[in-house]
Amino acid sequence: MESGNYVSWVNGDAETLEPASLDRMAESGAENESVMANHSVALEETKESDSVDSCELPEVRENGSEEKDEASEKDLSDSASTDNTLEDSSEFTGRPIIVGSKGEEPVSPFRVASEGVAAHRDEDITAESWRAHWKHVFVLSEAGKPIYSRYGNEEALSSTMGVMMALVSFVQTGDNIIRSIYSDDHKVVFVQQGPLVLVSVSRTLQSEQQLCQELLYVYYQIISMLTQTSITRIFERKKNYDLRRLLAGSEKILDSLLNLLDSDPSFLLGAVQCLPLSSSLRESLSQTLQKATTSNLIFSILIAKNQLVTVVQEKAVIEDTRLDPVDLHLLLNLIGASSAFQAGEIWTPICLPKFNPNGYFYAYISYLDPECTVCLLLLSTDKEAFYAVSDCKRRIEESMRTQNSLQAISAGLESHSYSASQVGVTDLRHFMYKALDIPENHKQLTQFTSPEIEAPYCSEGERERLFDLYRYLHSRIHSSMRPLKLIYHVAEKETLLAWVTSKFELYTCFSPLVTKAMAITAITKLLRWIKREEDRLFIRYPPKYSTIPNPAKGPRGSKGGAEQTDNGFLSVL
Repeated sequence: MESGNYVSWVNGDAETLEPASLDRMAESGAENESVMANHSVALEETKESDSVDSCELPEVRENGSEEKDEASEKDLSDSASTDNTLEDSSEFTGRPIIVGSKGEEPVSPFRVASEGVAAHRDEDITAESWRAHWKHVFVLSEAGKPIYSRYGNEEALSSTMGVMMALVSFVQTGDNIIRSIYSDDHKVVFVQQGPLVLVSVSRTLQSEQQLCQELLYVYYQIISMLTQTSITRIFERKKNYDLRRLLAGSEKILDSLLNLLDSDPSFLLGAVQCLPLSSSLRESLSQTLQKATTSNLIFSILIAKNQLVTVVQEKAVIEDTRLDPVDLHLLLNLIGASSAFQAGEIWTPICLPKFNPNGYFYAYISYLDPECTVCLLLLSTDKEAFYAVSDCKRRIEESMRTQNSLQAISAGLESHSYSASQVGVTDLRHFMYKALDIPENHKQLTQFTSPEIEAPYCSEGERERLFDLYRYLHSRIHSSMRPLKLIYHVAEKETLLAWVTSKFELYTCFSPLVTKAMAITAITKLLRWIKREEDRLFIRYPPKYSTIPNPAKGPRGSKGGAEQTDNGFLSVL
């Protein structure tokens, strides 16, 4: 395209326009043409959105009197009736079910999360330091109302978000959807999910697909607090509703998620990392969780420092679906973002967007050791089951104490996983291995394993550089234009090789003088080592249990009768 020309999309077709033509377009107010000066804009055809399935949402008990919203706000209350009617059944003024330790005042994790929100909330958006950030993330409504900004105050950015929404709307007039805008050093990616628009403005080398995935994680985290049905109904009734009222106090949770997305390979790979343990210890822990069940208990999850120890699922549930890594990532981020979960026993509603974006589970969260490294997470569909689930925790804790399981887990944590040198492959510095050969009937979480990052990647800058190299290889492997199966890449200080098959996805880092033939030979040895150690590195056969469900409850919500609705995250209202 010649200098001075622009690109216009008319019903999806590109044509080159002279500047004089642009002036005529501006005068005539053409509605179906999108003009992006000196940028390229990727568009996709719009599709009709699927209707939201009706689903029962849980009732949350109110604690104390609350000041009622004005009449116009009452119209925003959500309905849980299974026929998907719009009758109001509750107010968005409830409080979450938070149960502290005996004799202590209950503490809301979301109130604590809102305390000490990072100083970047008050950044001056006109300052050079604000513009210098490598990646900005914005969330806004279809009306252009600001909802969240990673850096700076949302109110101060209202005009900026208004411009973003204007771009989205302008392209929509031509029956198109704006996906991205590219300039010399910036990439702007748009993702629209229902009434929410999420935007990433990045100077990183991440691909458009990777940035889209990060925005979806932000969307899923919001859904985990409010549910998709609730958000849809809110904006159906009031287009310009300020969703920050319902998300107040959750900024730190979203901040924490974005920090993890920039550093944790679990999100890049879409998999869960297991704590390396002997198969006998993991099996013993699984049996302990299997024996401590109650009606409507769906998932029992044991984690240690953001690594999965074991997970047990209800038989009837895994016949229909599985726990998705995305849902577990959101749960781990929620727990790690607030120190309030260390206060005692927490009982709170939580939505798992990939499992069911329109309903709630009730999560029981409790740490089992004084150092708050081993956490038990029990998910039930019965909002009244706190004491029954708490008794399950007591039985699990007693059994683990008898078997000295906590000490064994602590020993596994103190050993710092394992090092690449243990593999016995010369010049191997680091690797990430994601298992793909999981039988469908096992309904198992997708898992990966990776050793500790060691020299020469000791500094934060070097670790970030290594992660950026992995991101680059991942973008080439999963490119929507020309995906590759094998990549040999020579970087400035190292050599990398990525390989994907039907059974695994592997990313390896070697010293700089390793040739392609040497790397492939080394990978063969690495795969043999992983095969020998797979019982220690992965959960191969997910344990199951059976419970006696309450006929009125189920993992997907009841089919009869309507219950009141509440998102359970409204402690700051």
